[in-house]
Amino acid sequence: MCGTAKSTNYAETVPSSPTSTLIELGQRAKAAGRVLARSSSDARNEALERAAELLDQRVDRVLEANATDVVRAEASGADATTLDRLRLDPARVSAMAGGLRQVAALPDPVGEVVDGWVRPNGLRVQRVRVPLGVVGIIYENRPNVTSDAAGLCLKSGNAVLLRGSSSSIASNQAIATTLREGWGKAGLPVDGVGLVEDTSRESAVAFMQLDGLIDCLIPRGGPSLLASVREHATVPFVLDGAGNCHVYVDRHADLAMAESIVVNAKVQRPGVCNSAETVLVHRDVADPFLPRLAAAMPEVTLLGDAAARAVLPDIGPAGDQEFATEFLGLTLAVAVVDDLDGAIDHIARFSSGHSEAIVTGDLATADRFTAEVDAAAVLVNASTRFIDGEELGLGAEIGISTQKLHARGPMGLRQLTSVKYVVSGNGQVRS
Repeated sequence: MCGTAKSTNYAETVPSSPTSTLIELGQRAKAAGRVLARSSSDARNEALERAAELLDQRVDRVLEANATDVVRAEASGADATTLDRLRLDPARVSAMAGGLRQVAALPDPVGEVVDGWVRPNGLRVQRVRVPLGVVGIIYENRPNVTSDAAGLCLKSGNAVLLRGSSSSIASNQAIATTLREGWGKAGLPVDGVGLVEDTSRESAVAFMQLDGLIDCLIPRGGPSLLASVREHATVPFVLDGAGNCHVYVDRHADLAMAESIVVNAKVQRPGVCNSAETVLVHRDVADPFLPRLAAAMPEVTLLGDAAARAVLPDIGPAGDQEFATEFLGLTLAVAVVDDLDGAIDHIARFSSGHSEAIVTGDLATADRFTAEVDAAAVLVNASTRFIDGEELGLGAEIGISTQKLHARGPMGLRQLTSVKYVVSGNGQVRS
């Protein structure tokens, strides 16, 4: 779809929200969250199915709104990666609807008994999964996050408060409106999905400081957004971290397999956090492997250290800055390492803690790599592109946490719950 789309008024279903009304939005979400926490699994599943049906029916309306955002982004000089993240097409809207249906089909985590035991005095203790309450999502560019986040939050009994970027505001309005209607058709509160329409920096900071209203904040964006959350947030948050991912090609690797994995990890969708940004190659296989890798992906700009450039003299140089960069495009840093220790040391220095992969035919080497590499996900003989909630069977994900507390790795339904202790007795008192 091209051209300038006409504007649509969504004010009747998505409340306007300048900074001064953020508290009101938060209060609505809090009230909705209490209803959702006690709602039945059947009602939540029905809401997801209704919203999916509406997305399918209103694909033209969503694409029309998205076209407005894309035209504006192109006029502002947005790069190819930003435009790819922003742009919707019929297949992507269909995937959003499919994601809601997939989430509806997943087991309900709410009320699940995690474990339990009986004390010597007869007290019965259980830990039970419960919703977090209100999940705040602050994100950039990607309008599919609006649907994915709302669906996961609903299934796990949470309300969601969404604050997207100005670049995707029309798309987010169209999607949020549709979701709210789906919730309502199932008899659930429409304020289970709230959208902040004020996209100013001031509203972003105020959003991060909705103490007592947002129970968990999840940012999805680049380094500047994550830095802002670290500086300004006063509510609990989980960082959806950057993805400076590595693939290490070991001396025992099947080089055809290694080529396929690296090409997939870099080229299949380079603008996402689980794409590879650096390939590390054991010195013993650098001479045969690097030329075949360069030939396999001519569209990728390779930047290498001195040892890599000795094998590929036409590539550009790579130093600390390049090895620390999440390119999010068709650029790949290359380093030659002496051994497994060299690969692990390089990853420890430059990794963002997202996803790290090794290609090897040696079990002991694979075991050391998985034990010693500190990342949310470690892969053996597989592409980093698999570190994704849907690919791992979690349904749509709300982000990939690179932290170590509460949640780590792809954040699916269980990561959007907490636990409460339920203690039952028959009159026991403490002596």
